[in-house]
Amino acid sequence: MAETLTMPKLGFDMAEGTLIAWTKSVGDTINKGDVIAEIETDKATIEIEAQAGGTILKFLAEPGDVVPVGAPIAYVGAEGEQVPEEGAPPPAAEPPSQAEAEAVAAPPKPEAAPGKTEDKDEGEARPQYAEAKAEAEAEGTEEAGFIKASPIARRIADERGIDLRRVKGTGPGGRIVKRDVEEFPVEEAPAAPVKEAAPAPAAAPAPSVELPQPSVGEVPSGPDVEIIEISRLRKRIGQRMVESKLYVPHFYVTTAIDVTALLELRKQLNESIPDEARKISVNDLIVKGAALALREYPNLNTHFYGDRLVRHKRIHIGIAVALPGGGLMNVVARDADKTALGTMAVQNREMIARAREGKVRAEDVEGSTFSVSNLGPYDVDHFAAIINPPEAAILAIGAARKTPVVLDDDTVGVRMIMKATISVDHRVSDGAEGAEFLKLFKDLLENPMRLLM
Repeated sequence: MAETLTMPKLGFDMAEGTLIAWTKSVGDTINKGDVIAEIETDKATIEIEAQAGGTILKFLAEPGDVVPVGAPIAYVGAEGEQVPEEGAPPPAAEPPSQAEAEAVAAPPKPEAAPGKTEDKDEGEARPQYAEAKAEAEAEGTEEAGFIKASPIARRIADERGIDLRRVKGTGPGGRIVKRDVEEFPVEEAPAAPVKEAAPAPAAAPAPSVELPQPSVGEVPSGPDVEIIEISRLRKRIGQRMVESKLYVPHFYVTTAIDVTALLELRKQLNESIPDEARKISVNDLIVKGAALALREYPNLNTHFYGDRLVRHKRIHIGIAVALPGGGLMNVVARDADKTALGTMAVQNREMIARAREGKVRAEDVEGSTFSVSNLGPYDVDHFAAIINPPEAAILAIGAARKTPVVLDDDTVGVRMIMKATISVDHRVSDGAEGAEFLKLFKDLLENPMRLLM
């Protein structure tokens, strides 16, 4: 039976992607994990992999199409196998029985719905409906009341008081997507009937709403100015950072680290590595130190979701990368506490190169649990970074400089000193924990042989 390939979710805040190009053709045989297309998100151009293997039977999207997360994009199966006609449901989907339909349409009874469940993709709580909804929710839709709409479209409709029954869906199969709700005139939308339900949980830290802009007056024009359109990436960075500064209560802790021994160790390690592509950078050592410190302070490896915290058991460090055309993106060093330093150095170098070439892979940018931003190569002494929600913290690194210091024997010497600042979400942690984490991070870098153990 033919299988459906869908638009993957690449990051917790991704709602849709633009198909740039197919890298395979109808009739090609592919394996699970093969790169089949390039898509553009708000952050980058990303290669996406097939979720199943077989012969490509049909493409459901064309280059240039904006496709919601979870929507079907292609069919694969046995050569010559028939696929559903346009608009028909995917082969695996079966219409619900009358009993299932009634269970889906009816509100849950108190005894059948003891609480609410968390939508990990959207960070919002919803009532726990009958099991008949499970398949639709797994595909990114919710069919309560037989209104097909994505979770983010439902959330925006709730915020704006829009009755989804009056919204025409433009997504696959008439599904209501984010764009449909955002473009629906609010003045024509009477609020949906108020449901009798338990009080809503606390709001997520970064609601997907249009933020008010400050009044800046009329845009200048004429031969003395150049008008530059803002890129999608720059718009997304601006939105995310404004949301972070508005909704996330940051606090900052700074320390000075003697990295003389760290730099000497790096020099010795790289002297034994003839291949330039395998040499270890200062940033690799910093990432390793941060990951090892997070083992002892797992609360900082936590994500904040309004009314609950999600503590990650694996440590994936997001590394901020400056892009040639402006903007930045995080690539992810997975299991940075466990991966051998040499292996991690090669992986980081390759991911950073792909990011700067605009050809990142999905696994390059997904799943960071904590971030590091290093402006040392730009001759910056010290700075405080903005947290990337829903992460609880980010570590900012400055340049290492020759600095006169008083040594243990009360003499004055010259050491290489680097400043590090951690920004922490005060809803998740407090000053003492941030300081303790930074103290351990400093100790690891000042005794760098511990990074190799």
